[in-house]
Formats: sequence, C-alpha cells, structure tokens
Amino acid sequence: MDNMSDIRIFTLSGINETMNYRTAIFSLTLVYYCLILLANISLVMIIVLDENLHEPMYVLLASFCINGLYGTTGFYPKFLLDLLSSSQVISYEGCLIQAFIMYSFACCDMSILAVMAYDRYLAICRPLHYHSFMTKRRLSQLVCFSWLTPLCIFSISIMLTSTLKLCGSKIQKFFCVNWIIVKLACPDSDTLSNNIVSYATIVIYVSHGFFIIWTYMHLIKTCAKSKDDRVKFMQTCVPHLVSLTTFLTVILIDLMYMRFGSADLPQSLQNFIAIEFLLIPPVMNPLIYGFKMTKIRNRILGLVGVRRK
Repeated sequence: MDNMSDIRIFTLSGINETMNYRTAIFSLTLVYYCLILLANISLVMIIVLDENLHEPMYVLLASFCINGLYGTTGFYPKFLLDLLSSSQVISYEGCLIQAFIMYSFACCDMSILAVMAYDRYLAICRPLHYHSFMTKRRLSQLVCFSWLTPLCIFSISIMLTSTLKLCGSKIQKFFCVNWIIVKLACPDSDTLSNNIVSYATIVIYVSHGFFIIWTYMHLIKTCAKSKDDRVKFMQTCVPHLVSLTTFLTVILIDLMYMRFGSADLPQSLQNFIAIEFLLIPPVMNPLIYGFKMTKIRNRILGLVGVRRK
C-alpha cells in the first residue's frame, strides 16, 4: 500500500536519562512487577477457587485484576529488557501492539469500574431485585461489554494509525502511545479519521463517568437512610471509590500533560507522569480490595493460618 509507513523501528528516547542507574532501576522494577503479579494472581485465584466468592461483585473484581495483569504485561517485560539493552528500540508492529494494550487496558479499567458501580447500585438500592437483575447471563454480558468495548474501539484506532505515513521515529516515552505515533505522521497525512475516533472514545468514556456519578448519587441517598446500607457502603463501595479516584487522577494527569504539558520538565518527572497508571492502580487495587472486603480478608487470613500450622 502506498500510504503505509516506511519506518519499521521506533526509538524509545524516554529511557535515556535512566541509563546511569539501570542496575538499581532494573532491580526495583523487577521486584515491583513481581509484586504486581503476586497480588493480582493471588486475588484472582482466591476468587476462582472459593465457591463462596462466585458472586457478581467478586467476579468483577477478578476481571479487574486480570486487566491489571494484561496492562502491566504490555509494559514491564519490554521495559526490563530495555534496561538490559544498549539500544532502546521497538519494531513498528510491536509499537502498535503496545499502544493498543496501553489504551485498551486503561479504558477497560474504566468500563469495569462502571459495571462495578452498577452492581453496587443494584445490591444496595434495589436489593429485592438484585438476583433477578444480576443473573449469570447478565453478569457475563456485562463482563464481555467491559472488555470488548475498548478492544473494538482501539482495534479501529490502531488500524487507522497503521495506514499513516510517518516522518519520525523518536518516541519521548518508555513505551508507545497511539496519540504520539499519530503526531509523527507526515504533514500530508490525513489524520481526520484518527481524531474522530479519539473524540468518540472520549465521549464514550466520559459517559461512563457520568453513569458512575449517577449511581453514587443514588447510593449515597439510599445509604443516608439506613445504618445497614451504610455498613455495606463502607465495605464494598469505599474500595471502589478509592480505585476510581486513583485511576481518574493518574489518567487525567497523564492526559493533561500529553496535551498541555511543557517539554521543559525534567525527563525523570515526565517519565513518572507517563507510567503512573502502570505503577499505582495495579498494586493498590488488589491490596485495597483484599484487606477491605470481609470475605476476601477472611479467606486470606485463613490461608495464612493454615500455613502457620
């Protein structure tokens, strides 16, 4: 195809400033990635193996942790290899795949958070109808929705990006981002379709945000009337709110910096802003849910007690 890019290799220049400390950063990153794997896999396995946890809330939590594994696996192994390599490059195809994983991971998190908010709304505001609404079939549909929506959207986005002719190959990050690849397009490239998909994506996920706000307005109104509902709210909704707030904060910081940030900031600070959503939520989410939700906490304590014996 005439409009396909001739560039086959991208240089990840964001990593250059870390090379003087590569041994220390490699060690810390490896330990941190192992912690992410341990925390998320442990929580998923506890939910899968314990039949008492085969409830919608815990199934959605398992999906949340699986998405954390999916997103971090798209970044950490490549980053660790780059720290051991003398040149930090990525193939054109690998860059597109990594960009797809990064975007779909972030948006899948938002979709799952929206579904979790809906589940909590039904459980607390419509308790008598909860089991008739949240059937196994409905739960399967919601889980599929939370995964397939971002995967389909970003499949289209990456396909459009792959048709652009590029005039640059330097990416000022640790990893590939679709928006930066589009910025490397030659001046005569038509990026209108990419922009349309980007704006449509923003509309879809802003609507997710408004839906979550709507559910919590009803949750707070309902819980204000009942002590039992307030207990349920503290046990199940507070972890969700913490996860949601953390996720939105790190994503908004990254998006605002990409759009309006200054290139004069130190590269190390730019790097931290870029990977916040891969550092904080994947570890924080399983820990918060593991210690805050009573059934999971009791199951963990029970396993620890068995080992001690």
